[in-house]
Amino acid sequence: MTNLPWSGSGACNIEAWEGEGGATPSLLDVSETSMTGSANQVEWAARIRRHVNAEFDRVAGALRSAAGKQGNDKRAGTEAIITILEDLRAEVMSRTEAGYFIHEWQEINDQVRRMIFRDARYQAIKGNSKSTKRAVGSVDLS
Repeated sequence: MTNLPWSGSGACNIEAWEGEGGATPSLLDVSETSMTGSANQVEWAARIRRHVNAEFDRVAGALRSAAGKQGNDKRAGTEAIITILEDLRAEVMSRTEAGYFIHEWQEINDQVRRMIFRDARYQAIKGNSKSTKRAVGSVDLS
């Protein structure tokens, strides 16, 4: 561990610390929301929560990659699904009960994909556009 001299500027010291590897990216990606539960439950749920966020990132990446390869007609539908995904992520990540993450997300599997498919906005997109159905059906979300 490097001892950094105090320069009087906290920002400078933090920048140096982060430049040397500081906090790990996984801790920076998900803002730690205060969760309710016992200390052990909160610690366990925080780990699960980071995995859940990574799963949302993975699915978003797959959709963005597919959207980049699609024509305008299909891309619009895929981008709408990305918006749905981000709304679902915000909803899930805003939960503060440790038990929610422990009970609902301990085994992630294909939960994110299933959440998208159950969403009413996705169902409307699916029902309104055959090209969107083809576009989404060709994206591997699993």
